[in-house]
Amino acid sequence: MKFPVSDRLAALSPSETLAMSQKSNELKAQGIDVINLSVGEPDFFTPDHIKEAAKQAVDKNFSFYSPVPGYPALRNAICAKLKNENGLEYKPEEIVCSNGAKQSVCNVILAVISKGDEVIIPAPFWVSYPEMVTLADGTSVIVSAGIDQDFKMTPAQLEAAITPKTKALILCSPSNPTGSVYSKEELEGLANVLAKYPNIIIISDEIYEHINYLGKHESIAQFESVRDRVVIVNGVSKAYAMTGWRLGWIAGPKWIASACNTLQGQYTSGPCSVTQKAAEAAYTGDQSCLVTMRNAFEKRKNLVVSMAREIPGLKVNDPQGAFYIFPDASYYIGKSYNGKKIENSGDLALFLLEVGHVACVGGGAFGAPDCIRMSYATSEDNLIKAFTRIKEALAKLA
Repeated sequence: MKFPVSDRLAALSPSETLAMSQKSNELKAQGIDVINLSVGEPDFFTPDHIKEAAKQAVDKNFSFYSPVPGYPALRNAICAKLKNENGLEYKPEEIVCSNGAKQSVCNVILAVISKGDEVIIPAPFWVSYPEMVTLADGTSVIVSAGIDQDFKMTPAQLEAAITPKTKALILCSPSNPTGSVYSKEELEGLANVLAKYPNIIIISDEIYEHINYLGKHESIAQFESVRDRVVIVNGVSKAYAMTGWRLGWIAGPKWIASACNTLQGQYTSGPCSVTQKAAEAAYTGDQSCLVTMRNAFEKRKNLVVSMAREIPGLKVNDPQGAFYIFPDASYYIGKSYNGKKIENSGDLALFLLEVGHVACVGGGAFGAPDCIRMSYATSEDNLIKAFTRIKEALAKLA
């Protein structure tokens, strides 16, 4: 007998990024040379001094339950990072460490959103944001910001989306999937709107903070008019090449931190003890690895933007952060290959996988159905081969 899943689970969609990655792995298992540009993961190894801290943690028997919000030493290190790098003052009790920034975002949404509450999400967005709002019985209000505005929501768009039911706004800068970065002036414009609505909580996903080609990261938490209701989400995954270690965190008002602490205490407790000691070393140790990786990503970004712009029909902006390009591929929607019509960007991504042997992700999952997300977190040789294949495959569509 097949039992039905809960209504809550039935309302959720599988992750398209993970699904495409799985399809590419299946082709690889068949012996096909697939270049995977679908996964948002640095291809660098975790720096040695961070790995060494983890080994020492094992030897020193950090093998017991940790406090739910994380060890005090790690939370103090995060507070010091926020003060030294961002000019923001936080106390350890305003920090909650979790099993990755994904859990951190979900904790906040589950802690503050009730049935019927609206959450404004600029599109393109990371695939999990609306699903998390659905999980919390909230309603996502999508604000579309296309390539012509560098995929960034304007203050006027924000104000038009606010209703009496608006409870939260989710911002991501630098952005997944677009790589766009809000400037200080752009964030101030949004903050000026939000200052008029004191009941709106701002969830600021800053996980790509250190993969930023503008020289300085800007956080909306710097503006006093909204500071007391901003929740910063960050972690070690992207900056320190620690995706598999699973350590994210929030910095926010004490009442939200306490709520997340209560929630997390009931369904996962504290994050991995050894990972926490590694993350502490990441924040307190040598930071030169950040520069090395960022410089490599910027060089790759310049390469892929140049190559993508040579492909007829692709509309490509110049992203200033993260490690994605998000070209508008609407030129190819409606074209066909061997009698099969490309109905949407998901079909186009599948075509590129099957014909070009390059894995990327259709933009529909990100709220931008005309676009495709391509990660450049791989070697320059792979990128050159990938975009050569993409150009050749797209030329077959008529």
